[in-house]
Amino acid sequence: MNGNIIKNRVIGVDISLERTSYAIVDVRGNIIARDCFNTQLYDNANDYIRELSVKVVELAEANGGFENIRSMGISAPSGNSLTGCIENAPNLKWKGVIPMAAMLRDRLGIAVALGNDAQLSGLGEHAFGSAHGMNNFILVTLGHGIGSCIFCNGEIHHGADGFAGEVGHTCIVYGGRTCGCGKKGCLEAYCGAKGIIATANELMAESDEPSLMRTIDRLTPKKITECCDQGDHLAVEVYQRTGQMLGVAMAGYATLLDPEAIVFAGGVSKADHWLLEPAYEQFNKLVFHNIRGHVKFLVSALEDHERDVLGASALAWGIKEYSLFK
Repeated sequence: MNGNIIKNRVIGVDISLERTSYAIVDVRGNIIARDCFNTQLYDNANDYIRELSVKVVELAEANGGFENIRSMGISAPSGNSLTGCIENAPNLKWKGVIPMAAMLRDRLGIAVALGNDAQLSGLGEHAFGSAHGMNNFILVTLGHGIGSCIFCNGEIHHGADGFAGEVGHTCIVYGGRTCGCGKKGCLEAYCGAKGIIATANELMAESDEPSLMRTIDRLTPKKITECCDQGDHLAVEVYQRTGQMLGVAMAGYATLLDPEAIVFAGGVSKADHWLLEPAYEQFNKLVFHNIRGHVKFLVSALEDHERDVLGASALAWGIKEYSLFK
């Protein structure tokens, strides 16, 4: 008879630009406990990893003990599931290649896997969200950056080097705006948060038309959406232009992949119909005619950090159990 302890919990971690969420998750996907801290407090990756290690151990010890933790999964911007590294993330403070999975494994003594945030959002969406039951879909995250997950025949498509789905860094306007990645004309530079604000500022500069946006000191996509809700014509035009750009990009994407649905997640997706109606209209003008009308546009029903933590936990369950401390 095997006397080993059955470890029935994992830790899921979601790293975003502003905060890091982490949770203890059981085999049924129930979140036992969760907490978060400010990612931006740590300019140095080593300091960040040290702090994350302390915090996850504290949470585990307060909720049944760290000895019940089987493994850890991490969702990170520019994460590469094939290497376990964050690789040259354009929007994070930490530059270069960060071997985060290996560093945390050595500190915690358990198996650790790290993946791309958009890909793990897709995993969470497939297991618990709007894409549950779908085997072929695209999840697109719209926030500070734009990423995507290609879910093909029931599995994530990673590509040869682990970077499949970087739709935010495909060119939508030749010679256009400079993106955070250094290239010009990327989709992210138009449909990411900074890109939407840039479009709003361009529209206000082009016209003397009154707008609630002119009274806001610090514009955000959320505030622009609120202006739309109050009938601001110029704010509506911001999302018309943004939606048309998004629709062009998604039409090409869907024509190549023939998905059941495109699921949108992230803070910008909260603009909902102001963004997605013009996007879907443009999409249907340009998508391959044989799949026109067959591809759904859906907004994730899950809270962003919850979905990403659950996606990270699903990654954790898929890796072989390992412990330095057996």
